[in-house]
Amino acid sequence: MSPVFPTVREVLALDPVRHGAPRLVAGEAGLDRPVRWVHVAEVPDIATLLRGGELVLTTGIGLPGEDAGLRAFIGDLAGVGVSGLVVELGRRYHTGVPRVMAAAAERHGLPLVELRRATPFVRVTEAVHGLIVDAQLTELRAAEEIHQRFTELSVEGADPGEVVRQAAELSGCPVVLENLSRQVLAYDPARENAELLLDGWEQHSRRIRPVGRTVYDPDSGWLVTMVGARGEDWGRLLLRWPGGGEWNSAQDAVTGGLSPPTRLTILVERAASTLALGRLIRRDAEGLERQIHRTLLTALLDRSRPVDEVALRARGLGLVLERRHLVGVVVRHRVDDPESGSTGAGDGDDPGPARLRDLAEAVGQAVREANLTGLTSAVDDQAVGALLALPDPTAEERALASFAAALRRHRPEARSSDPAATRAARGGRGAVGLIIAAGSGVSSLREAGRSLIEARQVAEAARNDRRDLPIFRLPHVGLAGLLHLLRDEPRLQTFVERELGALLAYDARHPREHLLGTLRAYLEQGRNKSAAASAAHLSRPAFYERLARIGRILDVDLDSVDACLSLHVALLALDAIRTS
Repeated sequence: MSPVFPTVREVLALDPVRHGAPRLVAGEAGLDRPVRWVHVAEVPDIATLLRGGELVLTTGIGLPGEDAGLRAFIGDLAGVGVSGLVVELGRRYHTGVPRVMAAAAERHGLPLVELRRATPFVRVTEAVHGLIVDAQLTELRAAEEIHQRFTELSVEGADPGEVVRQAAELSGCPVVLENLSRQVLAYDPARENAELLLDGWEQHSRRIRPVGRTVYDPDSGWLVTMVGARGEDWGRLLLRWPGGGEWNSAQDAVTGGLSPPTRLTILVERAASTLALGRLIRRDAEGLERQIHRTLLTALLDRSRPVDEVALRARGLGLVLERRHLVGVVVRHRVDDPESGSTGAGDGDDPGPARLRDLAEAVGQAVREANLTGLTSAVDDQAVGALLALPDPTAEERALASFAAALRRHRPEARSSDPAATRAARGGRGAVGLIIAAGSGVSSLREAGRSLIEARQVAEAARNDRRDLPIFRLPHVGLAGLLHLLRDEPRLQTFVERELGALLAYDARHPREHLLGTLRAYLEQGRNKSAAASAAHLSRPAFYERLARIGRILDVDLDSVDACLSLHVALLALDAIRTS
């Protein structure tokens, strides 16, 4: 966005000024000063009538004749912050302005221009003032576009990342949203280098300490506004204006200090209001930090973002993921968690948004309490994930044990109605009603997704596991875990249909007989028919008759070890497919 006012350089390029054959005599460094107005003056004490930012036009008729007076005249103009001085030759000065005037203007950095041809000053003022009015209309149109754009974002409930992106697009400047701890919640580098923008962000941000709600810090070039509502601020929105440090005393006099265009102030304040409103609307949802954590974890799981971007955004949150030993962890409720009243897969299996948020908060708190660092967030509707960043592989087992112990303290055994689970928790084995699963540790962020995926698959495979282990790892889930990992594989599903399809079809036609349960009892009891009949609550003759019917339906010999092994694997695979 360009400033509202034209610069001295732009004024000199206007046709009415070029008609006067302008020549810059001194003050080239000030050519980019803004021109707020054009003033014609023929008296030496004109400075007392000016406010700064004016381009003064004169023929020199009324200027002092002595050198000291000319020096004082130039000094007074520079002191009030005029943008420049234009002198028409021919009336007072014929061949050029006095050398002492040029030297004084150069010393003060004040642009001094000679017009070597007679020029109607009214044409100059009309052209410059028309340029200013046009710029002000452009500014008003820009402000209207800003209000319209952010109103639409508010109505649509845009997330913070989209609000920041739109602010960067409208301004053409880098924009950063941070919390009060100086952690980056969202950013858009506006085509600049994001790595350089966020490098050492917390330290850099803490040096930006403007006084006021919306203030420009000229030393750093950042325009800063607070973000919050109802008297509760929760962050800052910062916009880096590339013009920072380029304006000079002329603009100082106009605005009382270095300042970006008004439209940028309007933009950051409007964006901050949109962010605050969105926060109020989502007051019962995840915090912004947790949303960023979820975005990054999801990106690692589905590879939707480059790992370099994930590392950069994590660094903005104060988390270093590069050159660390990374371990994916997933925590979920057991299928028979006493809190959910669930007794098996498919029965109350969804913990619900509120309980999932509680679990996410408990996991995050456990990570902090164990003095660990990493990303933590819900990774789907059932589970909470964490990517732990450890100094080296030797810290893995100790870190996981500390995390599990901390999570147990946030899941007290008093919540459980299961005495066995209570004894297990007191014995230091597993968090009540929870499965904590960890993937294999990796040494690169590019491999972190694999560790997280493995942890999620282990957690899902262990949902029906009755053991109370502090941490489930891949070796703990055995054949059932392997089948669970392969549950979406078409060849496994084909195998299940080939082995059990006829029996499943029969049960569908005769739901009361439930022969699949009979087969399951037989195989789980190690083909001991008496024990299986007792487990199925059937008399031996009735159980034997059912086994014979199953053999005929499937066309298999149920006394064959190989046939029964194949059927048992198919049953385990069916369970994995049905509970996916």
